[in-house]
Amino acid sequence: MVRVCFVCLGNICRSPAAEAVFVRLATDAGLDVEVDSAGTSSYNTGRPPHPATLAEASRRGISIDHVARQFTPADFATHDLVVVMDAANRREVVRLAPDDAARAKIVTMRSFAPDLGDPDADIPDPYGLAADAYVQMFDLLDASCRGLVAHVADLVARPSR
Repeated sequence: MVRVCFVCLGNICRSPAAEAVFVRLATDAGLDVEVDSAGTSSYNTGRPPHPATLAEASRRGISIDHVARQFTPADFATHDLVVVMDAANRREVVRLAPDDAARAKIVTMRSFAPDLGDPDADIPDPYGLAADAYVQMFDLLDASCRGLVAHVADLVARPSR
């Protein structure tokens, strides 16, 4: 089993959307995964996903059942991959990493979609923007999650050492 945690700022837009998209694609691919998401900030803790995130997910036939929480250093012990949405979240998660092994788990979401251009580019935060920003977010997440599913399938297929 591969355990993945998606991380954005508030954990009500990008990371719960990534979690839901990835779960759907990984399930369709028959992968055994445990998936979670969190935010680097605490100000949305306990809140559901943003209404526009839920609306776009619903339009795509994707279910999101999530309550926002904050990422903590303990998350490194319970996840194999920590997938960050942007450079600011990466800096914060790197700051929280207790050691080099934890830092090695941190990857950017766009690194799994090289066809989209710069693998270190952000998944833009749609918070406070119009509905089309949420459409774009889901499009980027879909492409990135497809690459992540392929990556995880490759990890699972590798023989243990």
